[in-house]
Amino acid sequence: MLEDALGLIPGGDRGGKDSEEEAQEWLQGIIEAAQAGLSPSLATMKLAEYGEANMGLALRGLELKTLDPYLAGWRMRVVPALGHLAVPMITNGVVDRTVQNWIADEHSRSTVKNTIAVLVRVMEQAVRDGIIKVNPARVTGWQKLYKQAEDELLDPRALALPDWETFVQLADALVAASHDQYRGWGDVVLFAACTAARIGEVSGCRVGDIDTSQWIWTVRRQTTPSPGGLTDKGTKGKRARKVPIVEEIRPLVAQRILSAGPDPDARLFTGPRGGRISTAVLRDATHWDGVVTKLGYEHLRRHDLRHTGLTWFADAGVQVHVLRRIAGHGSLTTTKRYLHPDVRKITAAGAALSAHLSVLRAPRSLPSPIVVTR
Repeated sequence: MLEDALGLIPGGDRGGKDSEEEAQEWLQGIIEAAQAGLSPSLATMKLAEYGEANMGLALRGLELKTLDPYLAGWRMRVVPALGHLAVPMITNGVVDRTVQNWIADEHSRSTVKNTIAVLVRVMEQAVRDGIIKVNPARVTGWQKLYKQAEDELLDPRALALPDWETFVQLADALVAASHDQYRGWGDVVLFAACTAARIGEVSGCRVGDIDTSQWIWTVRRQTTPSPGGLTDKGTKGKRARKVPIVEEIRPLVAQRILSAGPDPDARLFTGPRGGRISTAVLRDATHWDGVVTKLGYEHLRRHDLRHTGLTWFADAGVQVHVLRRIAGHGSLTTTKRYLHPDVRKITAAGAALSAHLSVLRAPRSLPSPIVVTR
């Protein structure tokens, strides 16, 4: 039964003691609900089913203008991310990771606020029904993530790591902190940074997407939360794009293709148990927050791997229209935020202006005296 619970955990594929303890906690919640006199069907009812049956009670007293955004949040975000879980299996940690995924998907602050609000109300009804003891949806601190997102939009370069050596150090530290020191986590980090891709896109990469004759990756899909766990869908821009695979990671990619086997639909990157990965899975499996803080990069999030890659491409002199295609940006304005004029050119520009101003300040020579002849 524990293995079944692990299979239902968002990120349960990450393995390790923490995953098993969380699964035990969820199973214990179901057992306690049953012991409290609840019918087995109610104690194991999926969140989507429970919400549908009790939404009227959960949202009673709300104004009509509030109902639409709440119901949209439930239908479009809560059910795809959590609807497949039994109500007692939804913990504070599960909700916290889900909210972070919504923010990473760039939903607006008000959208996330309304989505959390409807989840809180449904889970509060579950408390009243005796299915759970404490409402796990009352998460805090998520607003701070939006400050990071705003800083990111203004200056994404500030979130990038400085060089290749630093990234290798980070990858090795994350592997060392993971359960059984799974090398795949380091491979994901290096690949994401060098291709400037999102973690969901890295997870969705298949062997057949890699052209080893030209070393090009055609980004066709991303892995995202959905009913029943993680699933694949089109890229964020709904269009495939091509990304170069630099020499530094070609041996890594070649080894992963060899390990994946001849099937072109085999995933290039998986968790230690062969399952799909996500940004939350990577964070939990590698103890990301503790590792980056110890290295002195406490600001660094998984999405900042993409910022680092785009910053490196820009500093290498890649033209902005090409950089936009690699990034898959819809707006050229977004891409331009990664551009940074060469310091030497800035210094030279200042010197040129100074020289120009010095000419303007120089005293003009007086005209020669006029000699009057008689």
